[in-house]
Amino acid sequence: MSLAHLQTTYQPLNNYDNVSIAIVVANWHTEIIQKLYEGAYTVLKKFHVGKIERFDVPGSFELSFAANHLAGYGVFDAIICIGVVIQGETKHFDFICQAVANGITNASQNTDTPIIFGVLTPNTLEQAYERAGGKYGNKGEEAAYAALQMIDFKFYAQNVYQSIQPNWIDSQIDS
Repeated sequence: MSLAHLQTTYQPLNNYDNVSIAIVVANWHTEIIQKLYEGAYTVLKKFHVGKIERFDVPGSFELSFAANHLAGYGVFDAIICIGVVIQGETKHFDFICQAVANGITNASQNTDTPIIFGVLTPNTLEQAYERAGGKYGNKGEEAAYAALQMIDFKFYAQNVYQSIQPNWIDSQIDS
């Protein structure tokens, strides 16, 4: 789904005045990171999110720990992870990207908090800029829309299905 499509079609299900969102930011490629952060922050303010809190970590590798740790407090309705890992000459890129993707996925699955993957993994610095407000839009904005949509999803599911126990719970109890 394109950013232009989201900007024109997204209809929030909630009033976000009482919503709290953390944005965890890796401190590598700071100019690009700042553009991604500003994109996310702008979208969240547009929808009147009540509390937006920024947390800085050394690099993208640390995003999943920070997100998982923050989710453990139960005070954030969603957490957005923003980072940039640019392809280099070694396999370090592959190891970091895989660890970050798996770490954020695991953190999201292990908590009751939507954790959004807003990490760029381009081959070049130019490609990163193109995705931080350039010709391919701003992936920070897209991450913010994803956070709002997941908050809506969670709110909807909890309110519609709160009296129904999911089938997967029965299967885990039986085993």
